[in-house]
Amino acid sequence: MVREIVIYPDKRLKQISREVENFDGALHDLLDDMYETMVARNGVGLAAIQVGVDLRALIINVPLEKEEGEHDQPKENTLEMINPVIVEKDGSEKFQEGCLSIPGIYEDIERAKHVKVIYFDRNGEQHTIEDDDFLAIAMQHEIDHLEGKVFIEKLSFLKRKKFEKEWAKRNK
Repeated sequence: MVREIVIYPDKRLKQISREVENFDGALHDLLDDMYETMVARNGVGLAAIQVGVDLRALIINVPLEKEEGEHDQPKENTLEMINPVIVEKDGSEKFQEGCLSIPGIYEDIERAKHVKVIYFDRNGEQHTIEDDDFLAIAMQHEIDHLEGKVFIEKLSFLKRKKFEKEWAKRNK
């Protein structure tokens, strides 16, 4: 089921998400709905809070290149991360980010180049993943959502003021 996306400046996006305690059918349904919602909105990642659920759950599915510029995000390629924790990060990289909760806005954001994350899958099995490419950026972006942060908070004061002014004008 495709769910509604919570749009900035909705206060729910400031909430710190709760730890997942039950790796049950309700969690599986949420993760399945998040996948359908993300793909329907042409996203690469989605945190549960972005569909109004304050649980520490997120998904990421980096599109595969296909013929003639088409992209594909098969469900089996979806990284489902429950209660993720960044245990290592280093380096620095700027990357242009966007967000389904702030549609149409793209900004260069500085993040760690390399991250190592410990997380659980939908069945409660623990995993560790490391990356120093686009996936590292996506994991940091989505984990920020679980901490009640959106990417525009990483902008300089002047860029943030400009964004707020343009966003307010656009959403009148």
